[in-house]
Amino acid sequence: MTEQTSDPLDLLNRPVYGMRQVDRVLALHAGTARRWIDGYVRGGRTYQPVVRLQQTGEEIVTWGEFSETRLLGEFRDAGVPIINLRPAVERLREALHVAYPLAYAAPLLETSGRELVLRVQNEVGLAAALQLVVVRSGQILLTPPAENYVKSAEFEPESGGIVSRLRPIRELDRVWLDPQRQFGEPSVRSVPTAVIAEQYRAGDPIAFIARNYELNEEDVEQAIRYELHRANTSEAA
Repeated sequence: MTEQTSDPLDLLNRPVYGMRQVDRVLALHAGTARRWIDGYVRGGRTYQPVVRLQQTGEEIVTWGEFSETRLLGEFRDAGVPIINLRPAVERLREALHVAYPLAYAAPLLETSGRELVLRVQNEVGLAAALQLVVVRSGQILLTPPAENYVKSAEFEPESGGIVSRLRPIRELDRVWLDPQRQFGEPSVRSVPTAVIAEQYRAGDPIAFIARNYELNEEDVEQAIRYELHRANTSEAA
């Protein structure tokens, strides 16, 4: 077990994954993470990144960058280019004085934060399909993608409300990504899902795997489901 980090900037700036690994962990199509995190060139035109301040060409992804990419993944089926979120993210950076505004609880969970997000969305003319909040019956509520992200995250109040760990898939509540354990690999109770799936593919029964790693069968079943989902996405890419 690695030493806990008390400074939120230490954790958000911690190198965790490579670009391809982000695609793999989040079941994104190949190259998606690089486009969102570091921008891209298409048809002779350069598109600046959504996550980074500017293109760096850096292959290594920090926990802060990954956390924001996890949120962007909720909008993958929006039908609107994710790059269109960049102006809103830039405004939030400036207003909150942080590099990764969407890796904090405040913009999504606090009333004043949601008010700020709503104001920014309106100022930049953000498409409805990419919005984080919406007004209903006089209340500012999270949109379904933003709510899925929040329900997939644990925020650390003692560290400024940063995302301390994440589920790669909201519905699989036993599978977590923790930058301070197992090198950020998807795990259930500190056992990597890849290890569990490998044993299952080798023919070991779920009950045996559960006993071997002191897990319950639901832990093992969710690990296998996650790895199957990830493999299916990779094959479809």
